Amino acid sequence: MANTIHVDVVSAEEEIFSGEAEFVALPGEAGELGIYPQHTPLITRIRPGAVRIKVPGQSEDEFVFVAGGILEVQPTGVTVLADTAIRGHDLDEAKAAEAKKLAEEALSNKDSSIDYAKAQAELAAAVAQLAAIQKLRQKR
Repeated sequence: MANTIHVDVVSAEEEIFSGEAEFVALPGEAGELGIYPQHTPLITRIRPGAVRIKVPGQSEDEFVFVAGGILEVQPTGVTVLADTAIRGHDLDEAKAAEAKKLAEEALSNKDSSIDYAKAQAELAAAVAQLAAIQKLRQKR
């Protein structure tokens, strides 16, 4: 068997992925992170974006969109605690585009009493989700 690491990706609602992987890539707070088995222990925040999981014996990577959260890495395991997580095949481009449009409108409306930090976070998540959809589409 290949040298692997156990990966769990969970959101507040459900477990999205649990299994062995040869490699995991995800958007860390300071940039893209690549995790291999026996990685140095690490805890960091993650930004909205795509988590790619290379599963042994599969030609295509598992793909999960996360809207931020926390990453914990131990030498034998990776845990992604996501604010929101969506399996790659469940991503909805129309819904993400609509969320982006609504966030942009909220930010451009100077008369409203919106929470700008929340609107900016929603815009960042929608843009990241659309980018993840594009990346997934290119791999197919």
